[in-house]
Amino acid sequence: MHKIAVHVTVLLVIFSPAFARPLAFAQTTNNAQLVEMVTRMARIGRASSPTFSPDGTRLAFVSDRTGVPQVWVTAVDRGAALQVTNGDDPVGRVIWSPDGKWLALSLAPGGGMNTQIYIVHPDGTGLRRLTDGGKETNNLGGWTRKGGRITMGSNRANPSAIDAYLIDPTSGERELVSGNNGLQRLEDVSRDGTLALIDRLRGRGDNDLYVVDLASHAEAVVTPHDPPGSFAGAFAPDGRSIYLSSDKDRDTAAFARIRIEGVDRISPPQIIAARDDAELDGFEIDDQGTMAALLWNVAGRNELAFVDLASGRQTAGPKLPGEIVGGLTFSKDGKRLAMTISGATAPPDVWVLEIPSARLRQMTRTPHDSVDLSKLVRPELVTFKAHDGLGLSGWLYRPASRSGPTPFVVSFHGGPEGQERPGFRSDYQALVAQGIGVFAPNVRGSSGFGKRFVNLDNGPLRFEGIKDLKDCVDYLVGNRIADPKRVGITGGSYGGYMTMVGVTFYPDLFAAGVDLFGMVNFFTFFEHTEPWMAAISTTEYGDPKTQADLLRDLSPLGKLDRIKTPLMVQHGANDTNVPVVEAEQIVENLKRRGVPVEYILFPDEGHGFRKEKNRITSTVKMVEFFVAQLVARQPATTPNEGSTSVNIDGSSR
Repeated sequence: MHKIAVHVTVLLVIFSPAFARPLAFAQTTNNAQLVEMVTRMARIGRASSPTFSPDGTRLAFVSDRTGVPQVWVTAVDRGAALQVTNGDDPVGRVIWSPDGKWLALSLAPGGGMNTQIYIVHPDGTGLRRLTDGGKETNNLGGWTRKGGRITMGSNRANPSAIDAYLIDPTSGERELVSGNNGLQRLEDVSRDGTLALIDRLRGRGDNDLYVVDLASHAEAVVTPHDPPGSFAGAFAPDGRSIYLSSDKDRDTAAFARIRIEGVDRISPPQIIAARDDAELDGFEIDDQGTMAALLWNVAGRNELAFVDLASGRQTAGPKLPGEIVGGLTFSKDGKRLAMTISGATAPPDVWVLEIPSARLRQMTRTPHDSVDLSKLVRPELVTFKAHDGLGLSGWLYRPASRSGPTPFVVSFHGGPEGQERPGFRSDYQALVAQGIGVFAPNVRGSSGFGKRFVNLDNGPLRFEGIKDLKDCVDYLVGNRIADPKRVGITGGSYGGYMTMVGVTFYPDLFAAGVDLFGMVNFFTFFEHTEPWMAAISTTEYGDPKTQADLLRDLSPLGKLDRIKTPLMVQHGANDTNVPVVEAEQIVENLKRRGVPVEYILFPDEGHGFRKEKNRITSTVKMVEFFVAQLVARQPATTPNEGSTSVNIDGSSR
């Protein structure tokens, strides 16, 4: 689908010696009932990345039913699923070759971002790595129709850039299609093997598509525009058109077509389908070139639609059994469409839509032992105003057993260009089951709401996004949803950064915080993250060479002495995106000052926790912590009532 934009667990638990009495969150360790319930929730896994065999009779997919995401194959017309790979490292995605002989897969050693590309026969034999291993990052694309090669992005030549390659799966020979000093992806190759479509990133939130002649390497830009702009595309079967997602001259992404005659004659984009109330989330073209499947993002929920490419007529797809859809892929005959469907009460599973009859069939059934999915909480979409009048929204998970102001955790998504959506979150459901509500907002800078909104936090504008954080708490307290004395904060990656911002910029606002692999110091982040990640992040955060003062002011590190909030920090030792030095700086500082802190380090994980045993540990410890701090005891301070925020210069206001 063409989309728009984890050995033995070691727990390092550090308690501050300055606190004579035991910390409240240490007292819940023996709460067997809580641990059992949260463990059941955290054990629920997922299935994703469906891909048809060329004859359409089988599906390969990725499932973590054994505890680590691996490749499986099943018959479309029912049959037992067979496990194809059985390793210790998580598989990201899988794609079936056009001749049916191979599955190409991406694998993350140690759970890190230095992904490698492998091939394996569908029966599990012949597993072979095509990339060099080590510290290089390799992004799996797809298969070419002519020549049966694999498209790949890799920083093997330049750690600060991702170049576009074609790999021969038999010989392992690589052909450099396009190299530059930035990030790029080989989106597609025309069926006759003469043209390549390259996605080249200018900066986060702004890219262009280029057509490259594979014989001469002449190229031409397909999407000239005034920045910012976001584009994703694919060749039509005849190679004379490019279908794309485009927000050129508009705020939200639409479905469009560009006519091409080689690299010399390229027409302007023609809009085929657009919506004022939604933006295009992804699309897929059938093998015959007659139909496109479109996914519309409507405030976080997906709606499926189809477009007749000859007439441009759009028809609505069937009602879906979940709020979020991804991984669209047609069978070769165009009669079936596979996808991953999930929702707040439904873990991700693979489904197949029979196009002629519009009948949906569930192909995988993620185990959810002893968890009644029908009794899980569905979130409510709420809207409210920020401090400057900007409209914000968020997903509100209310505990069914409570009324009136309730203990709440505010959870921030990663990215920062990510989007909070009503997907399956075992951690949210576990908190709600313990009487703790969850509010998951989309502050400025989130995707899914148009290109103006997603760019409202770039550089110095990030201070406005930080103010949005307090606006979220004010909304909960002002509407008597949350108890002002019992508000916690959490988030992963950039959400972890927002957690640290919350407890430093607003030290009296929160009663507890859980930082999941978040940034705390932009200077060490830029120094130690992947070079290609650093190269594209200057437009988002600021340039450490020319905007040092800005990055210093935005970094929570210099404000750690303001923290009063009991804190938990979780991180993966193999994280190359947000390296573990970010966590170490927090823990060292708080331990030295006697501030309550618990540090959980996963030695076999990278950026995020993908192995079942680690997901369980992470979720159990987080829920125990919040129950102890927000429910089991009265906080010593009174957050939010008469709270003060602290200016960048350290003065109160």
